[in-house]
Amino acid sequence: MPGPLTLEDIVDLRAYEREREEFRARIIDLKRRRRIGVGPFVTLVFENADTVRFQIQEMARAERMLSDEAIQVELDTYNPLVPGPGQLSATLFVELTSEPALREWLPRLVGIERSGQVIIGAGSPSPLVIGCAPEEGHAAQLTRSEMTASVHYVRWELDPPQIDAFAAGPVAIGIDHPAYSHQTLLSDDSLRELLGDLRPQI
Repeated sequence: MPGPLTLEDIVDLRAYEREREEFRARIIDLKRRRRIGVGPFVTLVFENADTVRFQIQEMARAERMLSDEAIQVELDTYNPLVPGPGQLSATLFVELTSEPALREWLPRLVGIERSGQVIIGAGSPSPLVIGCAPEEGHAAQLTRSEMTASVHYVRWELDPPQIDAFAAGPVAIGIDHPAYSHQTLLSDDSLRELLGDLRPQI
């Protein structure tokens, strides 16, 4: 299901109830390969059309959305998270649950939405490091000068030679922030999964 979602991709509530159990199980398995923990409390979930469709279907179910107009608002909100060829798109979560930890860390992590890295040739003397940028449509709502949000939407752009290098691996996902610097090496399963975003099968 490459490319942005349309109204035709979002089924009505009765049809969704019939497919929900199987679809939810498939998305859980998919996210297992697309969820990358980086350090003690930052997680990136790499999005694609399936994960975004699940988000919209679940939102429509919870809110009992019955009109095309309501669904279109959700499509307009979440479609920017669907990566195009040569792109990786992720939701970045700062996973802190206690009030003291949130008060300590959210001010310290201002700018984290620009600190994500794809590190190609991880572990080599001169890896290729590609930085991320926040997704523009959500950045204005989530970027703050004194305290960061606990959720951000970020994107990487890779050119064809970089994609070839990504395919050869190894690849790590990192956060390089003054207050938080960690890396996680992608498993073979995760690398293949994300390579499918960079080189979608049309």
